[in-house]
Amino acid sequence: DSFLVCLIIYPVLTAVYGFAYWDSSSFVQGPVDFLLSWVAPAAAIVLFWIYRQATPGKIAIGAHIVDAMTGGKPSTRQLLIRYVGYYVSTIPLFLGMIWVAFDPRKQGWHDKMAGTVVVRKKAGAPRAVQFGSGST
Repeated sequence: DSFLVCLIIYPVLTAVYGFAYWDSSSFVQGPVDFLLSWVAPAAAIVLFWIYRQATPGKIAIGAHIVDAMTGGKPSTRQLLIRYVGYYVSTIPLFLGMIWVAFDPRKQGWHDKMAGTVVVRKKAGAPRAVQFGSGST
């Protein structure tokens, strides 16, 4: 997903700010940079989650986000908490993301905060999935 975003955003930022954009040590170069680097990607991700329950990367692998208690579509509130949870998960050395490898339900901190889980369609016979407080 990030690669696709970069393919779209970086040429626009270079066109607006010139090649000096890449040499600058400023965190944000200006309003266009803030809009394209922070606001647009956040909006795109949350909108994909709301309407498709997945970003393009998850869609490509047949995965989608569901409510961890019901297995149904997560609420907009849950998805917004999940997005903020990405920052919480990454700030302490990406520990919240690494957590997925050790969690029985494969939930990162962002999923635990939001009450969501990512599920993936697998080939073959369907298997029962337990939602709620139990493990899958």
